Amino acid sequence: MPKRYVRLTQPLVRDGKGQPLRPATWDEALDRTAAGLRAAVATQVPGGPSPVGIFSCSKATNEVNFAAQKLARAALGSNNIDSCNRT
Repeated sequence: MPKRYVRLTQPLVRDGKGQPLRPATWDEALDRTAAGLRAAVATQVPGGPSPVGIFSCSKATNEVNFAAQKLARAALGSNNIDSCNRT
């Protein structure tokens, strides 16, 4: 019997390491994501490598890839941008 995949209709979050996933609102999930990115960016040592990066898709439009690199450079302060264009 083939595997059956189920599409998620709402975000799932964990309240702590090893805790089970629980349904959350989109606002809560996005707030947690933003807080996690802020915490990661805050760990960067001045002059050191960025702890975050962006991986973009070669099938995306130029505009989407441009927006991804702007997000990485302007908002996250990272030059770590890659895509599968090289393969």
